[in-house]
Amino acid sequence: MDGTVTGNLRGTPRVLIAADKFKGSLTAVQVAERVTAGLRRVLPALEVEALPVADGGDGTVAAAVAAGFERREVRVAGPLGEPVTAAYALRGDTAVVEMAEASGLQRLPAGVFAPLTASTYGSGELLRAALDAGARTIVFGVGGSATTDGGAGMLAALGARFLDAFGEPVGPGGGGLRDLVTADLSALDARLASIDFVLASDVDNPLTGPKGAPAVYGPQKGASAEDVTTLDTALAHFATVLEKVVGARAAEHALAPGAGAAGGIGYGALILGARFRPGIEVMLDVLGFATALEKATLVITGEGSLDEQTLHGKAPAGVAAAARAADKEVVAVCGRLALPPKALGRAGIRRVYPLTDQEPDVARCIAEAGPILEDVAERIARDFLT
Repeated sequence: MDGTVTGNLRGTPRVLIAADKFKGSLTAVQVAERVTAGLRRVLPALEVEALPVADGGDGTVAAAVAAGFERREVRVAGPLGEPVTAAYALRGDTAVVEMAEASGLQRLPAGVFAPLTASTYGSGELLRAALDAGARTIVFGVGGSATTDGGAGMLAALGARFLDAFGEPVGPGGGGLRDLVTADLSALDARLASIDFVLASDVDNPLTGPKGAPAVYGPQKGASAEDVTTLDTALAHFATVLEKVVGARAAEHALAPGAGAAGGIGYGALILGARFRPGIEVMLDVLGFATALEKATLVITGEGSLDEQTLHGKAPAGVAAAARAADKEVVAVCGRLALPPKALGRAGIRRVYPLTDQEPDVARCIAEAGPILEDVAERIARDFLT
């Protein structure tokens, strides 16, 4: 953390709050509300614009709705096949679809994992609902998944058929792909060919291998070492079978950045013709960040933990990079800080305010994140705006 302070900013101060959620404590919207309250304790008339952000993972639809998109709800299949109510966001003919809404870990019962059988079928149903609503551009935010099925469930919901040696549909999840013999994509929803389909993710892993979806993210979803091997083999087999149907691009997509995102649903999206972009870049475009940035004199970003992962495609790094390019001062708030000052400086972050500086007890920090964040924001106002 940089211990120096810049003092007053030039001109009438106007603050842009573009922070992600504090996972387990505050949503991105709540972070913005608390920071605003703290700033206005010092400067009651301060101009503040809140633009909650997300990097494509859970919270992406909420960020879009906060920016003016309409929230749409639809009943779809959860990762275990049970019906759930999931949301997507729509503005004009642009939809923001978050796979975690249908197929995320939060959709599993507490303490229950299904690494071999959890399916992305509901994510495909969400995409179909967006198409039914007239979407011509779909931003597909992927992350926080309960699944490792390579997007097979999603493809099935959109018309694909995956059959075993007896001509029957294979079982759900990545485990079911071990039995795959025939893939039929002829009945895929034709509307997918005429839209702009953007795969938004903060990870660039390939589908399989040491850096692939099963090896890197499978254990987070309850996969044992044996499960990881099973899933890696099954997804490699999936790509081989698809190669017989769509040609060499099936193998190319398996190696492409983002193919391994969210249990390999990135691969399924690439098969459908999606183009991969870093999630935070896409979301900043969709949310109108550039316009808001023009009017700001100070940008406040942040997330629950500022650490090495932050520097690799997470929301605060994307916000800071864009703000630095526009010559705007950036400070950050976070629950905990695990980055050295040099790394923060390279990322374009002038100073960081961790909640743990205000309250060293981590459990209390999490439980009382809102009031502590208001106190932290008051410090920012005194350090930078008075």
